[in-house]
Amino acid sequence: MFKKILLASVISSGLFASAAQAQDVVRLGNLKFAHYGAVSYIKEIAPKCGIKVEERVFAKGLDAMQAVIAGELDVGAVSSEATISARASGTAIYVVAGFAKGGARLVGRTDLGIKTVKDLKGKKVGVTRGGIQDILLAAELSQHGLTYSDQPGRDVQIIYLGFPDLNQALLGKNIDAIMQSEPYSSQAINKGFGNEIIKPYDTPIGEPVRTMVMTEKFYKERRPVAEKFMRCFVEATKTFIENKELAEKYVRENMFKGQVSHEDFVNAIENSPYTYDVTAEHIQITTDLMQKYGVGKMVKPPVAKDWVKTDLLEQAKKSLNIK
Repeated sequence: MFKKILLASVISSGLFASAAQAQDVVRLGNLKFAHYGAVSYIKEIAPKCGIKVEERVFAKGLDAMQAVIAGELDVGAVSSEATISARASGTAIYVVAGFAKGGARLVGRTDLGIKTVKDLKGKKVGVTRGGIQDILLAAELSQHGLTYSDQPGRDVQIIYLGFPDLNQALLGKNIDAIMQSEPYSSQAINKGFGNEIIKPYDTPIGEPVRTMVMTEKFYKERRPVAEKFMRCFVEATKTFIENKELAEKYVRENMFKGQVSHEDFVNAIENSPYTYDVTAEHIQITTDLMQKYGVGKMVKPPVAKDWVKTDLLEQAKKSLNIK
């Protein structure tokens, strides 16, 4: 009888431990860019944070948000416009932190000698549809008085391509300029087939902030795990900011498998530094410009102050003595 009770107790304890362990798994969606490196690094230090992080890497933010909508992720690292579009469509998510800022560059073909935005008149400009670069390009062209469309007949013809394809199209002289993300824009410049026209930070958005989002369910119902994850995010980011050699080694070797050079990495991070912070004001400005330029096609744009929640971030930063 005693043996049966002991066996039942062991099984029960094992099941309880397994359930507790499963409870502490965090499903993270991420993208393959240099400035997303600290987010990827979270999974490496997750065990000492008391959690297990399962990372899935997506081609673009909208793909990651689709996985959030499908209930496949708890947390996603995406650019702000993907987050805003998802919230506008009714997805129950919160913006809980920022993790990088900047990360965009307008690059022209070297042989064309394009020096200003106004020089793009009559040119074909490539960009990834729906990304923050799409909004920045629209804002830059508009404030320089240029009309644009993906059809011929306007001042600038927009060509929509994926991030790696933009570089190939510029190299192949199929397009004249690209509004590109890092490290791809740095690679175009360092390999000699592109030159920087501008860093597009003179629009009302300023330097765009990449956002960390959590599902409302994860934020509310698994609060202790959410707190552990946020502390882990802050620690990973702090590590990358303070230990540049480790950050470079991890991004170049683990994320890009040697396809990004030292110079590419350095230039990319100079244009897309790691950060922790995001504000409701920044998200609101981005929302307003998306609506103005028709990016995301939102019927009812979300109000940023209702869904930007930085309390977990402030708590984590305070615990690690970060101002």
